[in-house]
Amino acid sequence: MNALLLPPALDEIRAHEAEMVEIRRRIHQNPELAYEENATADLVAERLERWGYEVHRGLGVTGVVGTLRAGRGTRRIGLRADMDALPIQETSGKPWASKVFGKMHACGHDGHTAMLLAAARHLAATRRFDGIVHVVFQPAEEGLGGARRMLEDGFLELFPCEAMFGMHNMPGKPAGQFVAVAGAAMASSDTCIVKVRGKGGHGAMPHHATDSIVAASAIVMALQTIVSRNVPPLDTGIVTVGAFRAGDAPNVIPGEVELRLTVRAFRPEIRDLLERRITEIAQAQAAVFGAQAEVQYQRRYPVLYNHPKETAFCEQVVREAFGDGALLTGQEPVTGSEDFAFFLEKVPGCYVFIGNGQGSEGGCMVHHPGYDFNDACLSTGASYWTRLVETWLKTG
Repeated sequence: MNALLLPPALDEIRAHEAEMVEIRRRIHQNPELAYEENATADLVAERLERWGYEVHRGLGVTGVVGTLRAGRGTRRIGLRADMDALPIQETSGKPWASKVFGKMHACGHDGHTAMLLAAARHLAATRRFDGIVHVVFQPAEEGLGGARRMLEDGFLELFPCEAMFGMHNMPGKPAGQFVAVAGAAMASSDTCIVKVRGKGGHGAMPHHATDSIVAASAIVMALQTIVSRNVPPLDTGIVTVGAFRAGDAPNVIPGEVELRLTVRAFRPEIRDLLERRITEIAQAQAAVFGAQAEVQYQRRYPVLYNHPKETAFCEQVVREAFGDGALLTGQEPVTGSEDFAFFLEKVPGCYVFIGNGQGSEGGCMVHHPGYDFNDACLSTGASYWTRLVETWLKTG
């Protein structure tokens, strides 16, 4: 990292960097899946209490919220990190690789937790702000909607925030550099399960059967026309069939086939369009072959919308703390999804990316068995959190 990009607080945070790296690698070695983050939550809560935070546990099953007050101000903001791991067998070969078979931190939530803890420690030690900050350690980001669960459990009633902010590492971007996209920054994410029911039979006598595989195959091909023929060319829509579950024997025509789809969009009206057309096409194509299609459409994560004012503020923080070169401009939205979107539906805020590195130094993509969070980014990310709080909740 270029020394010109370091914020004033970085040296103070770097003084405890070895401890934060140790925490990050301890969490990495002991990954916990969604709503199972008990040991991670214990570690987070113990450190926050040690540093003088008021700690609340149990929102969203395993969530932890630490509250710190400084000065006489009453303004409140929230900073969020996620804690859960993924059901992937790690192959990184690192000395701190996962000790738990079939589970690993393949998305960097261990690093997100460590960065926010490092900032929490520094904020408690310096208290150079006037107001209230909530540090939010959220469970179950990976597909099970821990943010929504925390909101349903009364998060905003217990911890009102005038704005909330999140951060995620981004492999392929230079380590420690930042991306902030105003507006629709990440896509909605829905899951669709299509069950095609025909009539099973002997593979040698197909005329006595209603072939669910042929009907399902026609559905898969027809679904490809939605984006090319129904979605306006300047909009984004994604319909991906990720699973095709059918029979087991070559001479048996199965009575049922199951398709599993992931569906993405950046605009609510396109999301509605995709759901409607998937249902219409699946049912109509099945009927052509004498079969039936049952469509189960599950709306999961909404579009992550970065509010323009708060996004401009985050860009200002990056520039003032690290220099203009630390902010990567002209970046496009990401078609992945994030349940921080549920928070941003309730309060304004911004979700930024911090570069994890390129090539062999942090460039391995998330959700890959060889991925690892780049520890060189810990102090930079913690300094961003610190400067964000100190700027938003200015003293004097």
